[in-house]
Amino acid sequence: MKIRKGDTVLVKIGKDQGKRGRVENVHPKDGRLVVEGVNMITRHVKPSAGVRQGGRIQQEAPIHISNVLLICNSCNEPTRIGYHRLEDGSKVRLCRKCKETIS
Repeated sequence: MKIRKGDTVLVKIGKDQGKRGRVENVHPKDGRLVVEGVNMITRHVKPSAGVRQGGRIQQEAPIHISNVLLICNSCNEPTRIGYHRLEDGSKVRLCRKCKETIS
């Protein structure tokens, strides 16, 4: 997957269109990721041994990776991601707009 945990992304489609957030979790098998503060759902939880306080809990739900764009650290613009091989043979992510490497 081209987007990793800790990246900042922009939501381009859906009810949270235009929001920016940090990627908290990535599920590569499903092609989904969890973004901080985006796609909030309400879960009704009963009090139990694991959860002392019951009630309605707000939490983030996963969204599909095709609905987000990575925000480049150097140019601060939403961009697509390319790959480039360095001289030592390692593969790095590349911003398509400013041609800088993304860590």
